[in-house]
Amino acid sequence: MFDKIKKAVLGNPANIKKPQPETKTASTKKKKSEKEIATEAGEPWVSVLGMELEKDTMDQGAFELDWNDKFVTQLIRAGYQGKTDADIVDQWFQAVCRNIVLESYEKEQAMQKQERIDEERTAYK
Repeated sequence: MFDKIKKAVLGNPANIKKPQPETKTASTKKKKSEKEIATEAGEPWVSVLGMELEKDTMDQGAFELDWNDKFVTQLIRAGYQGKTDADIVDQWFQAVCRNIVLESYEKEQAMQKQERIDEERTAYK
């Protein structure tokens, strides 16, 4: 009796397709991140994930960074020190920011101390 009801509702059991297990295709595979690719290749990697600015003052804020162990190792070999990986990366990032500011300042100072020698030449003092 149960078989007759099943046949009436489901139809002929020979025609029912059983679900096939999913096979991994290019569309279902998880795409590797830049960090994973660099880490697997043994290359140092660092990236800015985000930036937050203070609402009242646009010149103050924070950056969110991500890095791999190879990057920290490279920084240690370059002489950066700290108690944690975050301390080491922060020290490096501060140095990068400081260099950008100094470079901009030096360029600005050079532009203020220029003297036109002739139509083709300018002296920077």
